[in-house]
Amino acid sequence: MDTLPTSPTTDELLGQIEQLQAALIEQQRLLVRAPDELARPTALRHSSALAGRIEALRAAAARHESELKAQAMEKGRLLALQEVGAAINSSLDLDVVLQQVMDAIIHLTSAERAMLLLDGGNGLEVKIARNLSRETLENDASLDISRSIVRRVAETGEAIVTINAQEDERFSAQHSIVSYKLRSILCAPLNIKGHTTGVIYADNRIASGIFGDADRDLLAAFADQAAVAIDNARLFQEVAEMKRLMDSVFASIASGVITIDAEDRIALYNRAAERILGAPAADMAQRAAGDVLAELGLPVASIVGRVKDEGRTQSVELELSALRRPTGPTTINLTASPLHTVENERLGGVALVLEDVSEKKRIESLRRYLPPALVDRVRDLDGAQKPQRRVITVLFADIRDFSRLGEHIDPEELIDLANGFFSEAVAAISDCYGLIDKFMGDAVMALFNTPLNPQADHVEQAIRAALAIQKRLAAHRRAQPPDKALHFGIGIHTGETVVGNVGSAQRKDYSAVGDVVNLCKRLQEMAGHDEILISRDVYEEVRDRVVVESLPPVQVRGRRTQEEVYRLIRATG
Repeated sequence: MDTLPTSPTTDELLGQIEQLQAALIEQQRLLVRAPDELARPTALRHSSALAGRIEALRAAAARHESELKAQAMEKGRLLALQEVGAAINSSLDLDVVLQQVMDAIIHLTSAERAMLLLDGGNGLEVKIARNLSRETLENDASLDISRSIVRRVAETGEAIVTINAQEDERFSAQHSIVSYKLRSILCAPLNIKGHTTGVIYADNRIASGIFGDADRDLLAAFADQAAVAIDNARLFQEVAEMKRLMDSVFASIASGVITIDAEDRIALYNRAAERILGAPAADMAQRAAGDVLAELGLPVASIVGRVKDEGRTQSVELELSALRRPTGPTTINLTASPLHTVENERLGGVALVLEDVSEKKRIESLRRYLPPALVDRVRDLDGAQKPQRRVITVLFADIRDFSRLGEHIDPEELIDLANGFFSEAVAAISDCYGLIDKFMGDAVMALFNTPLNPQADHVEQAIRAALAIQKRLAAHRRAQPPDKALHFGIGIHTGETVVGNVGSAQRKDYSAVGDVVNLCKRLQEMAGHDEILISRDVYEEVRDRVVVESLPPVQVRGRRTQEEVYRLIRATG
């Protein structure tokens, strides 16, 4: 099998030269000793041929060595290009990448300084500049460059090299070339998908002939790698900034957000979710969603499944266990929605948005027994509802002979009559900022000066409320048929009692408990039709502002001593 001829190596050429030189020396010795004059011409021609052959081999060896040096230099450049390319692609930190790019350019080209100009939307701007000592250049004088060369490279997308810009007819007339005494210049574009995003500029302002075509080609190849590295770092920076922004948004919003990815794992769990559910995010990330939901006491696995299958948003109100929160049960509105891309393509995941409506529901519960004007004044609802001792005034108002009315009036009509009475009573109590404790069949109980409706003049306010009920019901009674006229009895007492939430974890009511309440209820029971009875404690607080009729002391059931009782006639203020 024939083999292709190969070129001799430099060592082989040098060996041939040595052999020919030895033969030439021997030929010259023979020529000196040759007696025959006729043989001399032949020997001289042979010697000349050997000498010519030797010179040809020497020239070939020199060319071969030059080619080898060029190949070695090119290999070294390519290896350096590979090494710096790997280095600049080893980081996604934009500032680090830009610095590495600049240092790599100076290392590859032996430039005095190098600059990177990027398109910031208003033209090319110097993003970073470095010198041979790997120092960052920042003052204006250090950034003087040929803007004409930069513009040309940016517009054409082709790299440029000039051995001496002062003498290069392409640029010698440019003002910057002359003013800044620029000489050796290299410039290459940063191209991404056919679009020039910036320019790499390197120069030497002192010496000419520093750069050649090989340097230009090397810089152009490096610029392609640098463009990709810079673009990747910039994209990573944008994504990182967007992630920080989104994390900040998710962390700051009041609603809890939990996202479940397509593999049914917890992908996101924000601070509001931690607060609402009482479980830290560190314990939830990347765990199986089913396990997490069960652990959190969220019975929504079926809802999540339906959202995934049907792709429709679903909402539900949930009462969470009191065990997870020291402040008691938490009521949340939970909305489950499918995750979509910007193009509205479903990703297979689900977003859970949790809104803690516990406070809202508790405020709504206040509206059942607190005047609207006072609801928004409550600042510390938990503190106000905590059972505590406090001096308050209690008012009981009861419909007289209500059971007798039920004997000849339909239940629906009877309820309407009672509601008419309660409406007038509640309006009068609310006008005096009283708190409706409860309705008990045909009676209503009101409290004054609780932590929810603090009043310095609570006794006077209760008196005013009772007189207003009396006046309102008198007008209401005149509008009713005689057989449906409602009469009432009212009792008022003041003193220290315990007031706050009373009940269980599942259901609580705001109320007052103690002897003050019991005595007030007894006074109401003793009152005649349309009478208001007050205790001695009440009378002592308002004696200079009311007209009363003193009644004989009475023995109140459940108490050892007789109680002084007064019939309230009117207020004098």
